[in-house]
Amino acid sequence: MIGLSSLKKIIQLYDEILSVNHRTEIARELRNEDDIFLLLCLSETLGLPNPAFYYTLELYPYMIEKFHDWHLRMGMEKSPLDGIRCC
Repeated sequence: MIGLSSLKKIIQLYDEILSVNHRTEIARELRNEDDIFLLLCLSETLGLPNPAFYYTLELYPYMIEKFHDWHLRMGMEKSPLDGIRCC
């Protein structure tokens, strides 16, 4: 009879085997979701109307930290926005 801890290890191994091939896809999808969220929250600074602007103001400190990584990943050496100086 298999013990409970052995069963948990087998299930964990099974999950790892299934997710090995999809880790890069999952990471890419998470980056894409982050990019879309960043665009929606910073749309006001890009000149696009954002109906939830008031509610996203408290997220700005978090987004400023992520903005530097985003514009480098998009191939921009310096920040494209004048209001955000991260470099």
